[in-house]
Amino acid sequence: MPYVTVGKENSASIEIYYEDFGAGQPVVLIHGFPLNGHSWEKQVAVLLQAGYRVITYDRRGFGDSSQPSFGYDYDTFAADLNKLLTELDLRDVVLVGFSMGTGEVTRYIGKYGSERVSKAVLMAPVPPFLLKTDDNPEGVDRSVFDGIMKSIVEDRPAYLSAFLKDFYNVDVFLGDSRSERLRQRISEDAIQMSWNVAAGASAKGTLDCVPSWLTDFRDDLPRIDVPTLIIQGDADRILPHHSTGARLPKLIKDSRLVVIPSGPHAINWTHADQVNPVLLDFLKEN
Repeated sequence: MPYVTVGKENSASIEIYYEDFGAGQPVVLIHGFPLNGHSWEKQVAVLLQAGYRVITYDRRGFGDSSQPSFGYDYDTFAADLNKLLTELDLRDVVLVGFSMGTGEVTRYIGKYGSERVSKAVLMAPVPPFLLKTDDNPEGVDRSVFDGIMKSIVEDRPAYLSAFLKDFYNVDVFLGDSRSERLRQRISEDAIQMSWNVAAGASAKGTLDCVPSWLTDFRDDLPRIDVPTLIIQGDADRILPHHSTGARLPKLIKDSRLVVIPSGPHAINWTHADQVNPVLLDFLKEN
């Protein structure tokens, strides 16, 4: 399996696992919390068929990457991404982030520039700034994040089960009756698969990621100087649309927002039939 070494902790190297498929313009897919690169499976096949080179990787602490005790902040996440792009010598890249992955995209361009990047996609975004403060009244109260951290410490597996219900809006898209199942957009099996991946992640990394969600990206956003697509469901229960995606078109030049009606947080899975055509059309634009 291919890895890029991004650091060291005591006697062990810190390695980022990645997958690199196809040929053509490179598209780097950056996954969300608490999953891994395989969560992009509904996009990978479509992108390969359309003639793109597709690279996915697992964030440190998750999937098949190393699980160090430190580095769960966006400066480090962006440095990990930079090491991957540099090691693979990727250019003319489209960076596609989902959820937490939108932070990597934003901080990477804000810190390293767009020399290697031609376009950006922010799907169910964390930016601009999730924490409610005097100068950011659209944000979310800190008590919400304190409660999340408390739940993770007390019973991480139970927290993950509750989290995934809101991740997929299970009460809406699972379906109990036969007629509802015909319209379902998420299955019990897919939820269990997500839980298995999440449960296998670093316990400390899972906890330490929560404060990273409160990163202030407002200084990074004006530095995004490539065409940018923002996609979000208006029923996102994880990252409220009014606090996140709805604010970004005014903060990122040459950007546009596509709203998925009734879409939950995990629109790349539940609404892939709507997300994928929008993504492909954006990639094809000159």
